[in-house]
Amino acid sequence: MHTPSSAADHYELYYWPGIPGRGEFVRLVCEDAGVPYLDVARRPVEDGGGEQAVVRALESLPGLPAFAPPILRVGELVIAQTANICRFLGERHDLAPGTDGGRAEAMQLQLTVTDLVAEVHDTHHPIAVSQYYEDQKPAAKLRAAAFRDERLPKFLGYFERVLQRSGGPWLLGDACCHADLSVLQALLGLAYAFPRAFARASAATPKLLGLRDRVAARPRIAAYLASPRRQAFNEYGIFRHYPELDPA
Repeated sequence: MHTPSSAADHYELYYWPGIPGRGEFVRLVCEDAGVPYLDVARRPVEDGGGEQAVVRALESLPGLPAFAPPILRVGELVIAQTANICRFLGERHDLAPGTDGGRAEAMQLQLTVTDLVAEVHDTHHPIAVSQYYEDQKPAAKLRAAAFRDERLPKFLGYFERVLQRSGGPWLLGDACCHADLSVLQALLGLAYAFPRAFARASAATPKLLGLRDRVAARPRIAAYLASPRRQAFNEYGIFRHYPELDPA
């Protein structure tokens, strides 16, 4: 059941500045829903932004402590975990199915994106997040090869089958949901990080590429992608392009 949002709702997003990261999945839902939000850490440090804003949020926001960002605050309600936040926003702003079963399916897809993102991260940090990429290059090459050859085609093929089942144009049929938005971000990130491998694997998933283009063409998403609010992928986030991890 759709829960109408209050005109007094004020969303605050806490995520590390300088990288799109997992915070970008949340931003896309807010942008498509047309709801204003404050990207707290992207404000100037003197205005309470910067990395310390995220640190403070982890230490002092009310409610159940968050393990890591992104964190969304609306009033006294504080929510963490990317998929959980996207679900919450989607169900509040008509970006989720109207039945229990449909909402569960949307969350299933969202969690599958979460699995994909975790595996992408582990291609460049296969041993420890506390080590630099340069300190684990040999292991990263092995992990990236397995991802390119085995896992990437499996993930893309899964979403292609979902679209075949639904009949399109969206993952769950006639209406776009929060999972469609997250799949867009994942596909754009894969094309940045593994342009060669992604081109090879996605050649077998034309419906999925069509979904990517439809989501990117949604008016609010298209405007956001063309705006300065959209942060470019870089080698500090989840989707990183290292040529040695994506050979010809």
